[in-house]
Amino acid sequence: MEDVPTVSDWAMSKGEMNTKWYVGGLHFECAHCGNCCAGPDEGYIWITRREVDMLAGHLAMGVDQLREKYLTQYGKRCSIVERADNKDCIFLTTTGSGRGCAIYPVRPNQCRIWPFWSCNLSTKDAWDYAAAKCPGINRGRLYAFDEIEELRRQKKWWTP
Repeated sequence: MEDVPTVSDWAMSKGEMNTKWYVGGLHFECAHCGNCCAGPDEGYIWITRREVDMLAGHLAMGVDQLREKYLTQYGKRCSIVERADNKDCIFLTTTGSGRGCAIYPVRPNQCRIWPFWSCNLSTKDAWDYAAAKCPGINRGRLYAFDEIEELRRQKKWWTP
């Protein structure tokens, strides 16, 4: 069973809002550089069972074949594999305008909510550290606090 946010997950007290360093919002606009999908650091690209099914359909392959070719199991969780030579996501591709995602329409939730991950939002220094790798952070559209919190807490992007 996948984790789905409950009403209590979305509730926010005024006190909690006032304690977040990004209460005034944050700027972000994807630069289509692919840095968020690239090494050199090794990481995990978490994907849920439902996302695995959607990815298999998108790639027109069976789930077992997909798991064997593109996924790694870590306990009860599953991650998309990375290229061995550079730790880039296996689905990061070169496009005419930079780098992009070969599975963009069905990319995992983790990819969809970048850079609004809890670890990046934990402190201003953590956000600035992410910004050193991502040229879209601190540029472009202003995301309001409520939008950021909704993305940060998002567990699924699809509709039943």
